[in-house]
Amino acid sequence: MNKEDFFIKQFDKDSRFIGDDGAVIGNYIYSMDAFFENVHFKKEWMSLDQIARKSMLVNISDAIAMNAKPKYALLSVAIPKSYTKKDLKQLAKGFNDTAKEFGIKVIGGDTISNEKLDISITIISKSKNAKYRNGIKLDDLICFTGELGTCKRDLNILLHGGKISKKSKFIEPKLKADFFYEVSKYVTASMDISDGLFFELERMSKQSNVGFDFFEKIDKNIGCSGEEYELLFSFNKKHKTKIENIAKKHNIKLNIFAKAVKGKFICDCKNHHFE
Repeated sequence: MNKEDFFIKQFDKDSRFIGDDGAVIGNYIYSMDAFFENVHFKKEWMSLDQIARKSMLVNISDAIAMNAKPKYALLSVAIPKSYTKKDLKQLAKGFNDTAKEFGIKVIGGDTISNEKLDISITIISKSKNAKYRNGIKLDDLICFTGELGTCKRDLNILLHGGKISKKSKFIEPKLKADFFYEVSKYVTASMDISDGLFFELERMSKQSNVGFDFFEKIDKNIGCSGEEYELLFSFNKKHKTKIENIAKKHNIKLNIFAKAVKGKFICDCKNHHFE
């Protein structure tokens, strides 16, 4: 049983707001992600400013994937009693620097005491042309940006006591906002890759009621690698050259790997959310 899907279905089953990276209400998009110690990260893996920065980036990624520009953030932070003023300044620096970089104002939130560091962030974004997961049409081409698989590899290294580069996407996701905002007018459906390519393809398959014909086999180490935060999107094949040219302009690697067909896609990767 997929406990995540089961739990979500308990809330307003007919709601048109549930099922995408964010809830669209008018021109505003509301999204929220949690970033919890010993679930998403371990303290020894990252500095406090890196932890705060990544927690912001994974939330901003949702906005970008829906063709929305983030405007405001609400922070909920559970802080261990052992943290010093120096620790708190370092944590705040990660939030503030990242918010400033993306033009976001932190407008409030909540702080509590806790045994470990837990962060939840709500991002309020704005879009005149939001992109959803349910817009894939038959024969649309499906693609993702960048490289997949390095985050799964680097996580395994960390779990076995090793060290990884500070430039690893597991430490700092590489968002591609400028590229996606420019290419979005040609996009029929989109989302970011947080739980792994195959997980996200199953979600898009359900939302758009399509299956996928892969041009070549994708290894499970690539398809099941989470924490990537690359962009996954579809488009009409007539726009292929335009999209490839925009990708070249922004120095983005584009991987066109499948087309939409009748049917459905089922992911067989291990579920990240519940054991």
